[in-house]
Amino acid sequence: MSSVKLADAGEIEAFLAANPDIVQFECFLTDSSGVQRGKILRRSEVLGAYKNGRPLPCSILSLDIKGADVEETGLVWDEGDSDRPCRPVAGTLTRTPWKTTPTAQFILTSYERDGSGSLADPRHALARVIDQAHALGYRPVAAVELEFYLLDGKAAADGRIQPPTAPNGFRQSEFQAYLVQDLSDFSGFLDEVYAAAEIAGLPARTLISEYSPGQLEIVLEHRDDPLRAADDAILWKRLVKGVAEKHGYVATFMAKPYAEFAGSGTHFHVSFADEAGNNLFAGAEPEGNELLRQAIAGLEVTMAESMALFAPNANSYRRFKANSYAPLGPAWAVENRSVPIRVTAGPPKTRHLEQRVSGADANPYVAMAAVIAGMLEGIEKKLEPSRPIVGNGYEQIPPSLPRHWPDALRRARASEFLKRRLGERFMDVFLTIKEAECDRFFGEICDRDIHWYLRLA
Repeated sequence: MSSVKLADAGEIEAFLAANPDIVQFECFLTDSSGVQRGKILRRSEVLGAYKNGRPLPCSILSLDIKGADVEETGLVWDEGDSDRPCRPVAGTLTRTPWKTTPTAQFILTSYERDGSGSLADPRHALARVIDQAHALGYRPVAAVELEFYLLDGKAAADGRIQPPTAPNGFRQSEFQAYLVQDLSDFSGFLDEVYAAAEIAGLPARTLISEYSPGQLEIVLEHRDDPLRAADDAILWKRLVKGVAEKHGYVATFMAKPYAEFAGSGTHFHVSFADEAGNNLFAGAEPEGNELLRQAIAGLEVTMAESMALFAPNANSYRRFKANSYAPLGPAWAVENRSVPIRVTAGPPKTRHLEQRVSGADANPYVAMAAVIAGMLEGIEKKLEPSRPIVGNGYEQIPPSLPRHWPDALRRARASEFLKRRLGERFMDVFLTIKEAECDRFFGEICDRDIHWYLRLA
């Protein structure tokens, strides 16, 4: 039985009755690059979408991050660019209060004409991994923690990036981790973010001013459904970007927007529960129990081949360097942020692991799928993890993860594990798109080429 929960007509009928002012609905799915693509429906159309689905061309899942077809996926002309029925996901219908026109939104997921989930849809890739966990008697519990930068909107429109000027006239410019004053300076924006999250039913909790100027982190509360946790991350990104634009800012989840400042990551907090909801990782010792250690071991051995999913873009790899809160090799520890896998301390019933590899630019569905898949791999094979790190992990862990995009893509292409867990067709489409992006990225001549080589080569 699939873990995908689809909405029925009753959900939209109740929403329409409770929200008579809404005039349009943004419906979208998330492609391999983590970009939302879809349509705007008028109020009179939306009931039909919930009853019968809404068709979108299959090529929508073939696009690179710039929106260009990648014909090598076989999802463009080989399929005649035919439509696929896309159905609303239960629980994702929300208002978008940052819009001037009264608007709501909901997430779509794509299906084949025979009723099976589209193999190229990232959301179905995560669902396949969750179903594998369920078949073994495990119920993954997950939360997503996202870092992002707030930028000056006018400068960004001119092609420059800099921290925004607060309404009180001050512009952040220094490293000031956890500075409450930064949160106060942008309290108007942040208050509206929290208010919008409340309206949208998003479990936004702790807000932190991060290490660098204009960098913020939000913790989303855990869900007993990782699909819903990934949906939360998608809806949260849209919310933050929308509210930021309303205030004249740009919010970016780019992995490394500034060379001189810290990168932004996505941290996945995961545990496994039984059918009754009991935490199976709970153990009296801080290191957890055997099941948790096996899950950690699986993440360690699959980390290198999964890097293309955790760091899917050229810019992603600028995060990875020593003492940067981005890992260089697989390792784990208890309450230690210098390693990629952190086991949290606290009461045994709260025991879980935090995977800290992914950039903020990672597709939440894809990266979450790779995390849970790695955990399952360790549990099924009863693997033993390395010894937990004590102290500075950067001084003890030999760099072994792919440090460059082409290397990561080659490792993923050769991975039997990723094909088996996420689906061979999905992985082929995902990697074909990213390989085409990689070729296009390095095929462009940029200003740096001219400055470095024009007169010296």
